[in-house]
Formats: sequence, C-alpha cells, structure tokens
Amino acid sequence: MPVQVKICGITSVEQAQMVKAAGADAIGLVLYNKSSRHVELNRAVAIRDSLDCSIMVVTLMVNASADEVKQVIDLVRPDLLQFHGDESPDFCHQFDYPFIRAVRMHDELDIPRETDRYRPSGGFLFDAWHADQYGGTGSRFDWRRLPLSRDYKLILAGGLNPDNVSEAVRQVSPDMVDVSGG
Repeated sequence: MPVQVKICGITSVEQAQMVKAAGADAIGLVLYNKSSRHVELNRAVAIRDSLDCSIMVVTLMVNASADEVKQVIDLVRPDLLQFHGDESPDFCHQFDYPFIRAVRMHDELDIPRETDRYRPSGGFLFDAWHADQYGGTGSRFDWRRLPLSRDYKLILAGGLNPDNVSEAVRQVSPDMVDVSGG
C-alpha cells in the first residue's frame, strides 16, 4: 500500500485547493493559536467547505477544552481530529470521534506504554520533542526509535522535507508522512 501524504498548516482555501490538485491525501488545519500556521474556526470551516471527499481534513488541536473540540466537530466536520498536546486517553476517547494521537518523541518516552494507552482509529503521529512547542518546528528525531512491527497506523512527522522524505519512508515504512514546515 502506498504511503499517504498529509500537508499540515493549510491557512487558506487557495492552499487547500493547490494541495488537493497536487495529489495529497489529507490536509491539516491547525486550530492552536500559538502556532504560526493557526487558522481561526470560521476560516477552517470555509476551507473544509471548499473541499470534496477526495481529500481528508484533519483538525489539529493542542490542549483544547471539551467544548472547543465539540464545536470543531459540529462546525468543521473533520474526517479526523488530531490531539497534539497533553490530552489524556479519557479526554481523547470521550467524543466518540475518529482521531490521531500525536506522540512527541522525548528521550524518556516508552513508546509501547504510550501506544497502549490510546485507541486512535487514525493512528499515532510521531513528532519531534520540544519542551515549549507542540509540533511544526522543522526538527526531526531519531527515526530508528520507531518500531518496525506494530498494530497501529504510523504517521511520521517532524522535519520532513524533499531532501529526506524518501529516506524516512525507506527507514520507517510509515502509513503516512505529515509535512508542515518542510
């Protein structure tokens, strides 16, 4: 099965249409106001409404309240939520909605323990660790830390760009790559 491609950090209808025309499988809309790629909710709705079902729409949130998540579900109607903060398993599962769980690869992370705690139908997104940033940093991590054998969808993020994405796919065999700044 070919590796899917998600382009994250889309901020306009024009960008969304360009990414769709280029053949990406998914776009990411960042609803985290501390991100340089943040979009307001009304713009996220407009971007979503401009697309058909041939491309998935993923809404990325960081430590949002339950009410904010419900509002995103109701108004944007994403194909997947992406929890990219410190959300607990109970928080992520309470919405009974398909989601991706982001895992930031800090040095002490026990990957099997972390992946056993969640049941994300969209898979786990592995991203570089920064103490004060929740993704989109352009930094990569040591891909050798990722398991080659797994029972979940693996999405690789963090510092991917045209110069290293082929190597990443060969080394990790992800189900999807997620490109933001690269």
